[in-house]
Amino acid sequence: MNDLIVITGGTKGIGRALVEVFASNGWDVVTCSRNEKSLRQLKDSIEKENEGVQIYYQAADLSEKEQTENFVRFVNGINRPVQVLINNTGVFIPGTIHEEPEGHMETMMKTNLYSAYYLTRGLIGGMMKRRSGHIFNICSTASITPYINGGSYCISKYAQYGMTKVLREEMKSFGVRVTAVLPGATLTASWEGTDLPEERFMPPEDVAIAIWNAYSLSPRTVMEELLIRPQLGDI
Repeated sequence: MNDLIVITGGTKGIGRALVEVFASNGWDVVTCSRNEKSLRQLKDSIEKENEGVQIYYQAADLSEKEQTENFVRFVNGINRPVQVLINNTGVFIPGTIHEEPEGHMETMMKTNLYSAYYLTRGLIGGMMKRRSGHIFNICSTASITPYINGGSYCISKYAQYGMTKVLREEMKSFGVRVTAVLPGATLTASWEGTDLPEERFMPPEDVAIAIWNAYSLSPRTVMEELLIRPQLGDI
C-alpha cells in the first residue's frame, strides 16, 4: 500500500506542486481547498498521470474551525496512517497595522495559524503512537523578517513559526519530525497582477522539491528549518 500524505490547499501554487511531487513518488494524497470543482480536476489529472496513486479530497474552508474539524474527521475516516502532514493553507492580505481594515488580523490568524494548529492536533496522535511521521508548516520569510505593508500577515506568520518551534521540541521524544518551511517570493496566486518579471520569483516546484528532499533524510535526522529565497533576494 502507498504511503499517505495530507496536504492542505492542494489545488494551486506550492500545494499543487507538493501534490505532484509526492504523487510522482508513489504517494497517495489527501487534500482540500474551498473549490470542489478544482479538487475534482486535480484528482482526475493526478490519478491519470500517476498509475496506482489515489487522491482523496474534501472541499473545506480551513479558516473556519468547524470545517477544519470536519476535514480532520474525513482524514481519520480513511483509516490509514498519515505519514506526512503539510500545513500549506494560507492567505496574504497586504496592509499596515495602523491602516488595514477591521477583520484582516482575524482572517489571517484563522487561516495561517489556527488551521495548522487544529489540523495538527487532530492528526498528530497517530504519529505519536507509531513514533513515526513528519509535519511541515509552510511559514514564510515574513516569519522572521518584518516588512512594511506586511501588517497582520507578518504577525500571523511569526506566530505560525513560533508554533512550529514549540511543536518540534514537543515531538522530539516521539520520533516525529517537525520542519518550518520559510519560502521567499514564490510565483503563486498571491502575486497575481504584479508587474515584476517571472524571473524575480521562485517557482513553486522548487519549494516542493526542497520539501521532498527534507523528508527523504534518514529518520535520525531532521531539517528543522528550510529557508528558501529567490537568487536575487527578497522582493
